[in-house]
Amino acid sequence: MKSFLQQYSIPKKVGIVSYGAYIPHQRITSAEIDLHQGKDPGSTAKSAHLISKAVPASDEDAATLACMSAGQALERASISSQDIQSLFIGSESHPYAVKPTGATVATALGLSQYISLADLEFACKAGTQGLQISAAYVQSGMQIASMAIGSDTAQAAPGDALEYSAAAGSAAYILGSKGILAELLATVSVATDTPDFWRLNGSEYPSHAGRFSGEPAYFAHITKSVTALLEMTQLTAKKIDYCVFHTPNMKFPTTVAKRLGFNLEQLQPSLLVQTVGNTYSAATLLALAQTLDSVEANKTILVASYGSGAGSDAFLFKTTPLLTKRRLHWSGLIKQQLSKTTNISYSEYMHNTSGGHA
Repeated sequence: MKSFLQQYSIPKKVGIVSYGAYIPHQRITSAEIDLHQGKDPGSTAKSAHLISKAVPASDEDAATLACMSAGQALERASISSQDIQSLFIGSESHPYAVKPTGATVATALGLSQYISLADLEFACKAGTQGLQISAAYVQSGMQIASMAIGSDTAQAAPGDALEYSAAAGSAAYILGSKGILAELLATVSVATDTPDFWRLNGSEYPSHAGRFSGEPAYFAHITKSVTALLEMTQLTAKKIDYCVFHTPNMKFPTTVAKRLGFNLEQLQPSLLVQTVGNTYSAATLLALAQTLDSVEANKTILVASYGSGAGSDAFLFKTTPLLTKRRLHWSGLIKQQLSKTTNISYSEYMHNTSGGHA
């Protein structure tokens, strides 16, 4: 009997037909946080290579961020907004415990009322889970196009190590079968009960198991999903042009890339965590967006997300000539957004995030 991986194949052409990204322009530097955690200013930037992180404005939440990235994706799309027949938003910071973020975003974007939608939550991989579901809807022939969004204003308790990285951002992808910018060639997921990071119902901030989040969590799950994907496609790391891994910090993605046989040149286009931080459900999707912003046609991109609790989604995309053609006319690329930033003080940071936004 053939294994699952040997039987797997994408039954119908499907891929990314548009995408958008939004990163708040406000930043707090790690040196500023150092001062308030009793450390030498600059010590975190030197040791952890985290320079700053994106901070939401006081009137921004996961829903407004989602609207910004999705609005950009719609502006770039060659299809009508009415062709989008499903919407999935992954986040750890949905504004309401009971009330769908998706309904708010769909209405703000002017999408059809005849739409399938759901809010997703699986730590930092909820956005890529939405990407998988959207692809499946289109592959099945049930829908013309589907949108997946990862959006977060990540929470971290003052004084916690996560305060240096928990950030805000959003990325949106429209999946379809026509006008493909990056074709989906394969995808696979893994999941286990590995409690490295959690937040109990009613708790304001999450808890984490420190170093336990490394080897048995992040590294184990990404290694499993990527190894399965490579087996499925009968490829090796050297035969893939670019790689994108979830970026909670600088060390983890560079380490897992090396272990799996990738080099820094394959990973480099995706690395924005140093100045943006860990945007949780948006992190892998933003890293993919930055890669798509710069790579040429006919390039393969391996993507692997990670979500605590724990699991990983892996994808293999191949860019098309249409991507480079369309990109010539786009504004708001991630590098352009990163060129317009404003540093804020710790008191401003606390004021902006006091409403549970981060």
